[in-house]
Amino acid sequence: MTKFKRILLKLSGESLAGKKGYGLDENCLATYARQIREIYEMGVQIGIVIGGGNLFRGLNGVLKGFDRVKGDQMGMLATVINSLALSSALSAIGAKVRVFTAIRMEPVGEFYSKWKAIEALEEGEIIIIAGGTGNPFFTTDTGASLRGIEIEADVMLKGTRVDGVYTADPETNPTATRFDDLTYDEVLSRNLKVMDLSAIVMSRDNKLPICVFNMDEPGNLKKIVEGEPIGTYVHS
Repeated sequence: MTKFKRILLKLSGESLAGKKGYGLDENCLATYARQIREIYEMGVQIGIVIGGGNLFRGLNGVLKGFDRVKGDQMGMLATVINSLALSSALSAIGAKVRVFTAIRMEPVGEFYSKWKAIEALEEGEIIIIAGGTGNPFFTTDTGASLRGIEIEADVMLKGTRVDGVYTADPETNPTATRFDDLTYDEVLSRNLKVMDLSAIVMSRDNKLPICVFNMDEPGNLKKIVEGEPIGTYVHS
């Protein structure tokens, strides 16, 4: 038995860079694919949204002189590259997977619609939804919240490099302490860096709980879907 029937897994682009710090780390992709296949074989329906920060981040591009809209569009394309890479890693180990894109770019991926995505999930496919929301000025955090709500996921699992939400950045502040449990309003009032504020508000208003956990610790993903108290749980 699993705690969740259908999940939206949000992965950062930076996490796919692994120890390289930039681009794609094949070992990291393979490790993530094995963890995802593990819960896939348990019968969990899996939607995935991946960021693109390991390849290009729109806001950073603006600082270097790019037009914001074009910069965000480049960031969307980076998420497509990451989605294709993870799709390939999953296919290589026998998982059925389909890539959807928020912007038309067949045959790279199928144009996203809620109904096709849910149909694919119910037919036993892992779905990866690339291209953010398809619009500039929206991050992949907001895109993940939107897609999680649309596909009627039970929870959004935000895989990061740390084991939950802290009072400060634990990578730079050794005195930071971790929260086991938070409400959406506590996240907003404390200005905690869980996700973008728009993603938190959207999740709150549509009652999509969020679990922030360390994806780089093998076995954590399985533990969460089995109901173990891993990471920080954000809810109403």
